[in-house]
Amino acid sequence: MLRKTSGITRSKTSRKPPADDGAVRVPAPGEGKRGEEGYLGYLLRQAHAAVRLTMERTLADLGVTSPQFAVLTMLNAYPGLSGADVARLTFLTPQTVGVIIRNLERDGAIVMTPHPVHGRIQQWTLTPRGATLLKACRERVIALEKRLARTLDAKAETTVRRWLAGIAADLQED
Repeated sequence: MLRKTSGITRSKTSRKPPADDGAVRVPAPGEGKRGEEGYLGYLLRQAHAAVRLTMERTLADLGVTSPQFAVLTMLNAYPGLSGADVARLTFLTPQTVGVIIRNLERDGAIVMTPHPVHGRIQQWTLTPRGATLLKACRERVIALEKRLARTLDAKAETTVRRWLAGIAADLQED
């Protein structure tokens, strides 16, 4: 519906040990600095990249990208957001959100209404079509989230969620 999906492919990296030709072996995720020895910031970024790629693949046949999913999710949670608000909540640039909003509006997933006081501010909300699309996306993303938390009990998952949210809140003050 929203984008072409032919460009998404799985990496074809080989797991064979490299020949002893003097080349440096790049560690796999979980090894060396890409594992428990790594910097927390790097490990968070590595995890984010893996989740985002998996989400892209999971949503591809629906024609939805992970940034589009984020926009739909925020508009569902907070109807009437402006494009600038959506950009802040989704960690996307205003320009990127502008493109996403135009595409979602073109496809009938969201609709714009002028702000009741500030007429130049555009407020965005999901349409029934957008809510249906988001529901289909959420089913898949919830399955991914269950996969992410499969080794955690409820207490550990709560701890991880608090830790991640706390990082964002604490570092926002810098």
